Formats: sequence, structure tokens, C-alpha cells
Amino acid sequence: MKKQAKITRLPLIFTTLLVLAGCWDMEEIDQRAYVLGIGLDKSDVKGFLQITYLISNPEAGSTQQGGGSNEPSHEIITLNASSFIQSENLANAVIAKAITYDILDFFVVSEELARDKDFIRFFYDATKDRDVRRDSKLIITKEKASTFIEQNKPKLETRRHEYFETIFKNASKIGFIPTSEINNFFRITEADADLFISAYATTEQDKNTAKKNEDEDFIAGKMKVTGKTNPAQFLGSAVFKEGQMIGKLSVQETRITKMLHKSMEKPSFLVTLPDPFMKDYWITSRFSQIKKPQITVDVSGHPPKIKVNLPINADILTDHSMVNYADQEKKREELKVHITKGFEKRINDYVQRTQEEFKADPFGFSFVARKHFLTIPEWENYDWMRSYPDADIRVNVEITFGEFGRQSKLPTYEKIRD
Repeated sequence: MKKQAKITRLPLIFTTLLVLAGCWDMEEIDQRAYVLGIGLDKSDVKGFLQITYLISNPEAGSTQQGGGSNEPSHEIITLNASSFIQSENLANAVIAKAITYDILDFFVVSEELARDKDFIRFFYDATKDRDVRRDSKLIITKEKASTFIEQNKPKLETRRHEYFETIFKNASKIGFIPTSEINNFFRITEADADLFISAYATTEQDKNTAKKNEDEDFIAGKMKVTGKTNPAQFLGSAVFKEGQMIGKLSVQETRITKMLHKSMEKPSFLVTLPDPFMKDYWITSRFSQIKKPQITVDVSGHPPKIKVNLPINADILTDHSMVNYADQEKKREELKVHITKGFEKRINDYVQRTQEEFKADPFGFSFVARKHFLTIPEWENYDWMRSYPDADIRVNVEITFGEFGRQSKLPTYEKIRD
């Protein structure tokens, strides 16, 4: 019996040894330097990049209640390297802890580098490193990436990862920026049929043009803000064609792109419209999409024909002309026609810009078009990128009114003045 007991224990002993053997290279959290963001700028040396690391300190703030550590929440370093894969080791010349990309959340790329035809050569390194997450965000900045990272100083979020998570969640939800995951960047670039749009940001406010805040002209740097706050602005989009930045979109154009694109998150946002019943006054409305747009594409000939039916729910939140829309059906119909015509014009002007200036499709119409082709060679021969600029595109906006504010009925202006 004793001999048999010894035999049955042997597999258990060997199993335990195997489990223990897997821990030989284990590193504790406090022995690693976690890179939260990577900044990429052009270097003076050909074939090199200027790489900036925003390194998060997981220990910062964890023992404050006990009166412990006063360590900073982050560290920033900049160095030259041939790639951000090589720089992972080079950084250990000044950073004691082992560099890791396990929680890498975003890439910040200067507009100067993004517009360079060789940008795609460097950025495709993100597909090679297993530690780089495909849901990492791509941010394009007006200034150098290193400057943006250094000047971006949140006042309310001690930990930088909380700030970037929150800004992307809220700004993309209301349509200020796209979600801009690098996985979609690579997918769209390789498909070679559409445009990719990425978040655009800056810490430099343009004082000459920042006169009044109108969402149709919003783009990073042009919103006037005063006070003691973080100078960073996330507004609008950078446009990429075949892996190279070719232009920028305002907030209004970014929102239209998201609304017409079937695969993008639908924004819910406030928009200002000229009051049709009183000059120099504006109406604030909340636009939201209950349903996705209905898109039909006819590729039976050249050029393709595209029809879009865009349903929009509009809540009227201000009534400075005091018309009382909730009480007057005729006025409501006039307002509906006014909003429909105005928004359709904005959409058509933007669509025309994509055809004439960008000469490519940012709305994902190609996903609908390719379903009409039986084989991949047939689709490739149609060449959607070359066909799109000549496409006949018609967008029909359907406005449905929701609420007219908590207090829908107001007294007349004359009655109040009397």
C-alpha cells in the first residue's frame, strides 16, 4: 500500500514542478514602466523618428490615503530611434524599470509626419509588436507630438489614462472626434477603397480665428477658451488616404461622416441653427439617430448611383423668438422644412468636397457596393476609389421632432414686456 501511494504521488509532484517552472520570468507590477502613449515626430536623421513616451506610474496615488508615496503620476522622455520597437530597449538607458506596451492606449502623431509619404512605413510597425493593442487610438496633432504630450496637462484627472479614456468616450459620443482605432486604420488602408478619419487635437489656440464658437467651423485650436484649464482641444478629424494624411475635417463634417457611415457609432449632439422667424437669433437642437441610414448603391454602370435616407430625431431646446412650436403646427412644419433644407445643403457641400478634393469615400459606401459583386477580381476591376469621385450621390434627410423643452409652451414676448 505504501509503494502504491508513492506511485500515485509522482504525477502530482511533476505537475506541481511544471506549474512552478512557468513563473521563472515573472515580473512584479512595480518593476515595469507602463507606456500609456507614444508620440511620433519627424527626425533630422533620415530613416529615424523622434519618439516620445508618456509613461504611467501605477503606484501614484495608491497609498495617498495612508500618507505614503508622493511619486509623480507620469514621466515623459523623448529620444531618436529607427522605430518605436527599437526604442523600447533604448529607453532603459534612462528608465530603470523594464519598458512595456501592455497598456498602450494611444499614438500621438504630428501632422507634419502624418502628411509624409513615408509615415506608413514607420506606423506599420504597430502590426509587428504583439504587445501593441489593435484598439489603441490614433491622434493627429497640429504641433509636434512631443509638444502636445508635454503641454497636455489635465487639471481634474491625476492619472493620465483616466483623462484619455474619458475624453475619447465623451468627445466621440457627441461627434467631436471619431473613435480612430488603429485596427480600422490598417483595415481601410489595406482595402484601398475608402478614407480613414482620425482624431485631431492641439494645445495651441489660434487667437486670430477663435472669435465665436460655432460647431460648423469647429476644429482643434479654433475654439475660444479662457481661464486656467488644460489647453488641449480634441475637435475634428484628420483624413487619411492610402495611409497618408491629405486633409482635415471640421466637427460638423466629422459628425456627418459618422451619421452616414453604417459602421460608425451614431453621435447624439447639440447643434445651432439660424432661427427662421427672427434674424440674428439661433435655435439649439439635439440631433440623434434612432435608426441607421438606409443606403442603396447601383453599380450596374459607371458612374455608380448612391441614395441615402438619413432619419434624424430633433429635440428643440431653445426658442428665443418665442414662437411656441409645440402649440403651432404650421410653425413646426416651417421649422422642419428650414432644418431639412439647411442640413441637406451642409451634407451635399461636404459630399462634394470629398469627391472633388479628397477623391475618395469616407462614408463606407463601398461596404454596400461590394455586395453586388460575386468575386473579388470583379470588385477590384470596378475600382471604387476611382469610381467614387464621379458617383451620383443623393442624400434625403427626414426630420422627426421629439420634445420642445421641459416647458414646451411659453408666454408671448409682448405679454412679458407689458
